Amino acid sequence: MEPIPKSGLYYSNKMARLALLALEEVMGKNGLNAILNLANLSHLIDNLPPDNLNREFDFADFSMLNGALEEMYGPRGGRGLAKRAGRAVFMEGLRNFGALAGAGDLAFKILPLSTKLRIGIPAMAKIFSTTSDQYTTVEEKEDHFVYTIHKCPVCYGRHTDKPCCHIATGVILEGLRWVSGGHEFKVEEVRCIACGDPTCDFIIYKEPES
Repeated sequence: MEPIPKSGLYYSNKMARLALLALEEVMGKNGLNAILNLANLSHLIDNLPPDNLNREFDFADFSMLNGALEEMYGPRGGRGLAKRAGRAVFMEGLRNFGALAGAGDLAFKILPLSTKLRIGIPAMAKIFSTTSDQYTTVEEKEDHFVYTIHKCPVCYGRHTDKPCCHIATGVILEGLRWVSGGHEFKVEEVRCIACGDPTCDFIIYKEPES
């Protein structure tokens, strides 16, 4: 793969570590190592980023990781694995972060679903905005929310025909399941910086699918 020039924008080591552990969970150790080799990140084999919030994992490296996943498994296979990894990232780490940690409390669980979403989705966005250079905002519309990533580590420096931030979609899907108490929602990435759009926009429909 062609290397992507460093961005000077960073994820925390912890976030990158969670993503790599999640990929290992869904692909196995050999699968992860193959992806790291393809992404020119072989220095991370058996050498994960430390478990701290220092912003030291460049967006370009994170994007290379996601590009390698798609290159190795094809668009459809890569998409499925990335979504599963995104769900695992949320379950293994993000649900205990900041404002989201309270979503498991009884006081939160008995709130109406619409209130849970109104609190939970911005709380999810805030985790990324406060612990990394991934600036994320949420806007509420009549029947959906727009979750916007203004600086995106998933597709940084890549060019694709279709939106490609599948690991982010997986994180959002699992986050919604967690804050809603088990419901599944429809989430669509409708704009993507890799496609030439100014931001990566995800539509989150308010009505659960299940």
